[in-house]
Amino acid sequence: MPEPRILSERALNRALLERQMLLRRRRRPVSDTLEHLVGMQGQVPLAPYVGLWSRLQGFRPERLASMLEDRTAVRGSLMRATLHLTTARDYLALRPVIQDVLERSFGGSPFIKRLDGVDISGVRAAGRELVDREPLTRAELGPLLAERWPGRDPDSLAYTVSYLEPIVQVPPRGVWGKSGAPRWTSVERWVGAPLDEPEVGPIVLRYLAAYGPSSTADVRAWAGLAGMKDVMERLRPRLRTFRDERGRELFDVPGAPLPDPDTPAPVRFLPEFDNTTLSHADRSRVLPVEHRPRVFASRDWRLVLVDGYVGAMWRKATDHDRVVVEVQPFRRLSRTEGTAVTDEGERLASFLSSAGTGGVRFVGSAPSK
Repeated sequence: MPEPRILSERALNRALLERQMLLRRRRRPVSDTLEHLVGMQGQVPLAPYVGLWSRLQGFRPERLASMLEDRTAVRGSLMRATLHLTTARDYLALRPVIQDVLERSFGGSPFIKRLDGVDISGVRAAGRELVDREPLTRAELGPLLAERWPGRDPDSLAYTVSYLEPIVQVPPRGVWGKSGAPRWTSVERWVGAPLDEPEVGPIVLRYLAAYGPSSTADVRAWAGLAGMKDVMERLRPRLRTFRDERGRELFDVPGAPLPDPDTPAPVRFLPEFDNTTLSHADRSRVLPVEHRPRVFASRDWRLVLVDGYVGAMWRKATDHDRVVVEVQPFRRLSRTEGTAVTDEGERLASFLSSAGTGGVRFVGSAPSK
């Protein structure tokens, strides 16, 4: 058997960008995009709108907003026990697979430690009944549960339900141009359909199509799932394999794109916690090692891809009621790079502005002249 082909870091970078629709914007329905990406990080309610703007030609926020309002898209806890936005049918498929991740995460949380001796299954059932009666915030749910478990921490009781039950946030939370407290109800009640049977294999294949080629450790890092070594061995006959420059085995689905490593990569502004930068154990294919301390220490900044790699950070600001995208480069940009960052940043500022106009302001290192 021939040795697997070795893929350079740059080859892996371009493969990831192509599959993430960050090499070129696509004309693709929002629902298809969400499902191709296997959901989008939704911890920050409006982050998916920026993520879709960076990926789709002519994206309009109302397209996603209407999906949340008509219940064809939902926000709930999934991969890595974090909030994700998915289509409703994808949540029904993903949640049973990710349930173990959420249970393990809850088992290591401070909430379970405050509920020693409490019937957790009883808390779950009572909480499910309450949020099915009407959508509730955790602050509302906790005291209601404490009526049945007096003397117990209301927050811990509420988090038991939000960790362990398949509940989703309801509009107006997450709807562009609107605001609202995070209220929860069960996904079955909200979309009128039951959860699917758990099937991990198809989910892993979809991950590889959107994030591969990837190692077993990468798959585990993306979702938080355990037992991935056995899953990958079962899938092996259906996969092609490569090696990275360190000799690690990488898995991929047949036919998935592997662009030329020299393919030009445009500047792209990513939203908070974009999965492009979070879905591999080894993030060096998109996040250079030398920039990680700065990225991890910067809570208020989002990331900018320059030549395919994280090369700057951005945040939304205002200047006399005008939206300004502030950019903080990690190095001195060339004139061409600076122009590209400015042009894309101005387009983003216009997207974020109700007036449809905005500007860019560099903070720290400026582009070369």
